[in-house]
Amino acid sequence: MRQSYSCLPTLLAILLAGVVSACSIPAKSVAYQDEGFDSASTFSRSFAMSADATCEAARRALLSQGYQINQTNAELVDGRKNFQPNSDSHIQIAFRIVCVADPSGKGSTAFVSALEDRYALKKSNNSASLGVGALGSISLPFSSSNDSLVKVASLTIPAGEFYQRFFVLVDRYLDADSGSATDASEAAGAASQPPSQQK
Repeated sequence: MRQSYSCLPTLLAILLAGVVSACSIPAKSVAYQDEGFDSASTFSRSFAMSADATCEAARRALLSQGYQINQTNAELVDGRKNFQPNSDSHIQIAFRIVCVADPSGKGSTAFVSALEDRYALKKSNNSASLGVGALGSISLPFSSSNDSLVKVASLTIPAGEFYQRFFVLVDRYLDADSGSATDASEAAGAASQPPSQQK
């Protein structure tokens, strides 16, 4: 009995050390805790054009950069582009733009998010087996490997320079459209004037 009680302080010391070390382990951070919902990190930009004109400029901006357009209408553009940094990895970026008219009717806002999916090449070896009646099956040295792309990560690209460059390109297409519209209206106005007033 004395021997069993003599081990008790040692056991308590081990348990106490385990509790202290467990308390010192930092808690895992959860992604949604970083969501501040503040105006500093925004995925939107206001434009002085209609929603359909903004979405059309966004569509052409994506097309000019090699994106494949999967869906488009007056209020939505959805496009994708594939990248292959090396032979064992693959990246796909999916752009989604939603264009909403401003309540004032004087412009629109484009809400943009880009999802980056990462894939890695995984190899699985399959060995051939041969049934031999009562002896069961025997594995043969012949094997085949099946290579397949497996998604290993998926994240929304955070707000920053990536989107700023896209917004600048959309603005450039909108400026080109507004310039063409101005030239067309001036030409139509000149054509409607009497010949004596045309320059």
